[in-house]
Amino acid sequence: MHYTLHQLEIFQKVCEFKSVTKASEELFLTQPAVSIQLKKFQDQFQIPLFEVVGRKLYITEFGEEIALAVQKILNEVNAINYKALSFQGELAGKFKIAIVSTAKYVIPYFLTDFMNEHKGVDLVMDVTNKAEVVRSLENNEVDFAMVSTIPKHLKINRIQLMDNKLYFVGGKQHKHTGKHLSIKAIEQLPLIYREDGSATRKQMEYFVASNKISTYKKMELKSNEALKQAVIAGLGYSIMPLIGIKNELNNGDLQVIPVKGLPLSTNWNLIWLSSKNLSTVAKHFVQYIENNKDNIMKSHFDWFENY
Repeated sequence: MHYTLHQLEIFQKVCEFKSVTKASEELFLTQPAVSIQLKKFQDQFQIPLFEVVGRKLYITEFGEEIALAVQKILNEVNAINYKALSFQGELAGKFKIAIVSTAKYVIPYFLTDFMNEHKGVDLVMDVTNKAEVVRSLENNEVDFAMVSTIPKHLKINRIQLMDNKLYFVGGKQHKHTGKHLSIKAIEQLPLIYREDGSATRKQMEYFVASNKISTYKKMELKSNEALKQAVIAGLGYSIMPLIGIKNELNNGDLQVIPVKGLPLSTNWNLIWLSSKNLSTVAKHFVQYIENNKDNIMKSHFDWFENY
């Protein structure tokens, strides 16, 4: 057999995404290029690695076994590369971080300079819901997590990064006098919530309950982007993290509506298990964050203090 590392990488991505199209996007290759290399890899085996039923791709049992072997080979190749860089005096290795969806507006700014400075460091970042973030941290599947609500059942270390302010937000269709919107007026508005378990949902429910608001209509959406588009379209109003609506505020698609008792404020935290034996790369990242978080805030989030 004469398969190449390139073919192994392609097969691994196809197995991961169960899609040639998604694998090609992830690898920055054209779909035909991925299909050709996948066929060349398959041609070296007499047993099918995958099958297409309808328009859906399925990995066969044999394919799953080969995928496990391929992952081990690629891990070893990466280990060789990391060791070579380490012997050259460079920081090298991989670290993983899981973040809640709204944190994607924050964490890239705390990663950019670190990743640019250390070319031998690879990052795997999973953007998902709060429950999955906590689960992956608890199961030691990631090195770090970024959350606005600390999981109380876990013993963790943390670095507090910045405030997470939540405001009452409406679309440009809303007309207001500039005065604070009354609770009675809010009760006449359709409200849109994040999904159950979301930290944003928890804060909004706290505000509604503490003010004894009888909601007129309730909708639920599973991502901050979907919620944002719904508010822009005029479907309703919501309590949203300021960090995720900067552009929409600047272009006038959304507006912060003053309400007594708002904003609610939590904190964005980088957390990791207290029992976690951090890798060299992870330790360097912690040190980098501790030394640079204030400068990052001043450089990228000065607008945040204007609200």
